[in-house]
Amino acid sequence: MKRTDITEIWPDATKEAIDKLMSINGADVNAAKAEAETLRGQLKAAMDKAAELEGKTAKAEDLQKALQRAEAAENELAGLKLTNQLREIRESVAKEKGVPANLLTGDSEETCKAQADAILAFAKPGGYPALKDGGENNPPAGGQSTRERFASWAKENI
Repeated sequence: MKRTDITEIWPDATKEAIDKLMSINGADVNAAKAEAETLRGQLKAAMDKAAELEGKTAKAEDLQKALQRAEAAENELAGLKLTNQLREIRESVAKEKGVPANLLTGDSEETCKAQADAILAFAKPGGYPALKDGGENNPPAGGQSTRERFASWAKENI
């Protein structure tokens, strides 16, 4: 507010009245400036705190990601340990029973031993059924070999 503004609104104002109004207005303006300055300081402090919290939030997110990676690594390690343990059990049983380790699929020593016993029982001599022709490459009665019989069949039918 200016003195001319007061005289335009209040033409009969005395110099003392204008000085008094200017003094009151100045006090109000100074109080408002002080309050604005205080609010600016509070705003700056709040913005600094927000920036600090953003940094902490970013660090917390990084820590969370690191924790997730660590948990994944622990799970992978546990899986590898289990795989290694199963391999050792299977190799031990295979060596003890005399069967190939890759045929054993059990997840415990007892299961692997039972599988090995079943494999040995199946592979025992006499475990396979006998072939009618004994697997020999002799021509059957009639004098024709399998090749000759197929050739004559093919001539007749094709």
